Amino acid sequence: MTYLEAIVIAVVEGLSEFLPISSTGHIMIASGILGIAPTPFVKLFTVAIQLGAILSVVVLYFKRFFKDFKFYIKLAVAFVPAAIAGILLGDWIDAALENLMGVAIALFVGGIILLLVDQWFKRPTIKEEGEIDLMRALKIGMFQCLALFPGVSRSGATIIGGMANGLSRQIAAEFSFFLAVPTMFAATAKKLYDFNKVGISLTGEELKLLALGNAVAFVVAMLAIKTFIGLLNKYGFKIWGIYRLIVGGILLILFLMGHQLTVL
Repeated sequence: MTYLEAIVIAVVEGLSEFLPISSTGHIMIASGILGIAPTPFVKLFTVAIQLGAILSVVVLYFKRFFKDFKFYIKLAVAFVPAAIAGILLGDWIDAALENLMGVAIALFVGGIILLLVDQWFKRPTIKEEGEIDLMRALKIGMFQCLALFPGVSRSGATIIGGMANGLSRQIAAEFSFFLAVPTMFAATAKKLYDFNKVGISLTGEELKLLALGNAVAFVVAMLAIKTFIGLLNKYGFKIWGIYRLIVGGILLILFLMGHQLTVL
């Protein structure tokens, strides 16, 4: 992996992680277009740079993370379903990460859902994060399990899960951001553990690439979060639905025409 490739993938991660468009799917697409070899380090890199992205959430919402202990209990409860599913479905997830056709279908179907979601949940009853109870947190966490399949979008699934449980668009989006912190930290920690378990050591050059990737993902994610909240409040989910339909549609057409992309 070159420094330029690392920057491109980190930009994709930062832009897409907190938008309802699937960061994993977009990283798979970008890696395929760039022709990046799927080495163990590259696979580690695409997960580890999530640390930079989640740090942006902590920085932007610093006060919220030190508000009260109940906040952490809610995040823990919401985190449990995906943690259990991730352990039980680990091999299936690894196989799904090689299925770009599945990503294309998930992007397209998700686009249709995003075009309709604003009409489904018009009257939110929860307009403050403090009003989210443990049962709602658990249900949102169950929605997060849908994002184990590449292309679904973790943020999209949890935001829709939040709105389905009475949260306003903004509160659902912000809770999705908060939930990303333990979820993505755990995913990164597991990837690092698996990497070290097979006896592979990071070289100095690889450590520099990881540092660069996390720094870029951090800056880009901060900008993406601020932009997303503004657009979400003003336009809802339609623009993201249209975007997913376009990207998913293009990929499906390319597959039907016989084109193939090498994925991670």
